[in-house]
Amino acid sequence: MKVRHPEKVKNPINLIKKKPDWIRSRIIDTQNFFKTKEIINKKKLHTVCEEASCPNISECWSKKHATFMIMGDVCTRACSFCNVKTGKPNFLDSLEPFKVAEATRELNLKHVVITSVDRDDLDDGGANHFAKVVSETKKNNLNTTIEVLTPDFLRKGDSYKKIVYALPDVFNHNIETVPSLYRSVRPGSRYFSSINLLKSVKEMNKTIFTKSGIMLGLGETKNEVLQVMDDLLSAQVDFLTIGQYLQPTVKHYPLQRYVHPGEFLELKEIALSKGFLIVSSSPLTRSSYHADEDFSKMQELRIKQSECHLPQ
Repeated sequence: MKVRHPEKVKNPINLIKKKPDWIRSRIIDTQNFFKTKEIINKKKLHTVCEEASCPNISECWSKKHATFMIMGDVCTRACSFCNVKTGKPNFLDSLEPFKVAEATRELNLKHVVITSVDRDDLDDGGANHFAKVVSETKKNNLNTTIEVLTPDFLRKGDSYKKIVYALPDVFNHNIETVPSLYRSVRPGSRYFSSINLLKSVKEMNKTIFTKSGIMLGLGETKNEVLQVMDDLLSAQVDFLTIGQYLQPTVKHYPLQRYVHPGEFLELKEIALSKGFLIVSSSPLTRSSYHADEDFSKMQELRIKQSECHLPQ
């Protein structure tokens, strides 16, 4: 049997803390859950919902929401918090843009989230393929808005621009954690490269909403989280998500603590007061959790903002 995380085999065992009562998810509509699963399996697509062991998979799939993960199910990075497989990826599937477009249509999605593994093995980090998926999905689903959750394209130059030119409605790239924890939590990435990516996207096209997320419970301090907020605002990020880190296995980065829902609410209030357009902050918040509803809210808030700035 192939090891899912070969880089973590020699890691010490970190026992997983028992989940508190406030971290629970449930299936809302069993029929829709299995219908979503059937469509995804039929198209031989991957979802981050399954690969990253998302705690909200039951609720989201019951609502026929899914986040497609493109470019395979093997990542070239070895982030210590992530449950996606690590190793040498396979070749890109040239039919994937059509498969994602068809699945989006069959699920009748009003808003679709497309993410990917890191593909450091490719010259452009997979940006061209990513852009093709966005373009094909847009072409075949004219009433569907598209949100991308991208890698950082570290050391890949301006390749990210290919995705921006495909005109997604939301460009999301997660900062994940505070700078002091990057070497142990996200060793293959660079904090300010991620900040600069988000800033560059907004400079290219101010009509595209930008979004980023951070996990809590890794050992960060409150002041460090507030600094991340300021850094993201300096990059003109519109939408911030804050969620609880859930340790996937005993070989993953050790969870330091479960953060109480009250702390999430406090951080949400602070983030909104700092100037984010919208903030989702709760233990079960994930990048694409309620993404369709949040996108509608962002649109409404932007319209209100523009109206406020009209000359009297």
